[in-house]
Formats: sequence, C-alpha cells, structure tokens
Amino acid sequence: MDSAVQTPRTIPNVLSIAGTDPTGGAGIQADLKSIAAHRGYGMCAVTALVAQNTQGVRSIHVPPTSFLREQLEAVSDDVAVDAVKIGMLGTAEIIAEVAAWWDETYRGPVAGGAGVHAAAPVLVVDPVMVATSGDRLLEPEAEESLIEFLHRADLITPNVPELALLAAGEPAGSPEELIGQAETVADAHGAAVLAKGGHLGGDQVIDTLVFPAAEGKRPAAHQVSAPRVETTSTHGTGCSVSAAMATLRARGCSWEQALENVKEWMTQALGGADALDVGRGHGPVHHFAQLYR
Repeated sequence: MDSAVQTPRTIPNVLSIAGTDPTGGAGIQADLKSIAAHRGYGMCAVTALVAQNTQGVRSIHVPPTSFLREQLEAVSDDVAVDAVKIGMLGTAEIIAEVAAWWDETYRGPVAGGAGVHAAAPVLVVDPVMVATSGDRLLEPEAEESLIEFLHRADLITPNVPELALLAAGEPAGSPEELIGQAETVADAHGAAVLAKGGHLGGDQVIDTLVFPAAEGKRPAAHQVSAPRVETTSTHGTGCSVSAAMATLRARGCSWEQALENVKEWMTQALGGADALDVGRGHGPVHHFAQLYR
C-alpha cells in the first residue's frame, strides 16, 4: 500500500540501503548523487562492499548482518526518514535483517510498550535479482525471501529479466507483455510497479507505471516515453532511477509526476554521460548534467 506523504519536508531525508561501487557509477554512490540531484538529503546503510569498476565485479565482502542492523538503527533512532530506497541485498540473511528492522521500526509494537511509531517512509525497492545478461544474482532461498519482502514496498522497479522472474514468466519481448507482467506483480504485492522499457528495442524508450487493482478495478497506467540515447554509459541507471523516484515521492510528487521528472532527467543524464571520462567499460550516467549545463 502506498505510503501517504502528509507534509513533505522541503529537503526530504532519503536512506539508501544497498551495496557500494568504488568507481561511483552504481549502488549507494549512484543513489546519493541521484538523491542530491532531486533535492533530497541522502543517507546510506551499506549491505555489501563491492570491488567493481566499469568493466565488472571483482569481489564482494559482506559485513556481519549485526553491523548492518546497527547502521539502520543509528539512522532511524536519530533521523526522521522520509523515504527508503533498497537496492542490493544479496543474501537471505541480509533480507531478513532489513525486514526485521523495517517491521520493528515502522510496523511492529513500539519498544517498551509505549510511544507512537513514526509514519512509515516511502519504500522503493529495486529488486536486484537478475543481471541484464540474464545471470541470476541471488540464490533461490534469497529470491524467495526478497519476493516476500516486496509486500512492504510502495514501488517496485525491476528490469526486464527481474520482472519476468517475479511474474513467473519469460522476459517480455514487447511493451504489452511487459505491462501484463507488471500488472501480475503489482497485484501480487499491492504495490505500484515501474515497468522500464530500456531493454526492449525501438527508437523510443517507454516506461510504464502500473498500479494494483482494487475492488476489481485497476487505476489507469501512466506511460512516459523519450528518444533512445545511443551510449555505452548506462552503468547504474536502475539504481539512479529508483533513488530519484523515492526522493520525488518524498517531496510530495505523485508517482506519475515523479516519473515524468525522472524520465526527463535520466534522458539528459544519459545524453551528457559522454562528457565524463570514467573507466574503459560501461561508464556511469552524468547525474548532474542539468546542473552543469
């Protein structure tokens, strides 16, 4: 169910829970840039330390889940969190720890049996399950844990292979198939789904917001299209889009308004990416292309 944004802060506090990218193009580093680009205050809790660059991942170090819990509590004990974006979780143990923190902080009984919980933040989940290549990124047990976790989300932002996995189908080959799978996932989890068309062919990239049906009626889907930008600098687009959506929702935008803004911003971030000179592989998008221009 969509978290209500009552009185948005002028500068919302947005927490990213994800892994790292030392070259700055994806993961928490991309999230923080994306949050700042949309006038939010970015915070982070690290799930995994990833040795990677624009050419690929070399190794992953996962700190103890108890330390992840300490990070999360250190933030939520002190800061009013307006939105949470979740990216790479990686293991069933990490997913369980994040779920326990969320439930105890925003859904369960208040510690000591007194007091009132803060309103639950907007929760956007980028379900890092399958790479664009189709390679699985989670063990089956962790996949099941993540699917269960999605019941807490307000917005889910899978790529084409991840959406297919969540809908128990094959990767979509057309916008119509993509939307059908998004409807299945939206209904299963009671959350909005952003069906991203970047991996489909065509000169236009169409992204569609799909909402769960209620009492037999489904709200109208919202589509936004933009010309495809020909560039190899696409590293971290999924991370960046989900963090931007979380920030704009926390600022009081509807999901539809957020997508309109994010689509324009990402098109410019891709178009300006070649102005950067970062690495020899798939480079990052230019999160601040609009500002620099």
